[in-house]
Amino acid sequence: QAQLVESGGGLEQAGGSLKLSCAASGRTFSRYAMGWFRQAPGKEREFVAAISWSGGSTYYAGSVKGRFTISKDNAKNTMYLQMSSLKPEDTAVYYCAADRSYVRVTDSENLEVWGQGTLVTVSS
Repeated sequence: QAQLVESGGGLEQAGGSLKLSCAASGRTFSRYAMGWFRQAPGKEREFVAAISWSGGSTYYAGSVKGRFTISKDNAKNTMYLQMSSLKPEDTAVYYCAADRSYVRVTDSENLEVWGQGTLVTVSS
């Protein structure tokens, strides 16, 4: 059974950095596009970043562009999100997801596999 497990969340001060990981198991995700999404308290889940199966293409939400970097290590079946210059408004549960379509990851939440989420809290 395909599974994604996020880790690396926690409490960080504004201006600090955190690195999230998304470990895949039960299936080889090397041919899957993957993405990060987040849901802040009281808000709908929103897209954060996407990466193609090869890692050659990436796409970011405007709110995180220039501060967050998405990457993927197919040999380790793991995706990462390096978050820098964190702001209190980045506080959310962060989810990773995978799909065979990169386009679907960038513009849809109807994706094949989702993780359970990891909480990131940024204090001011």
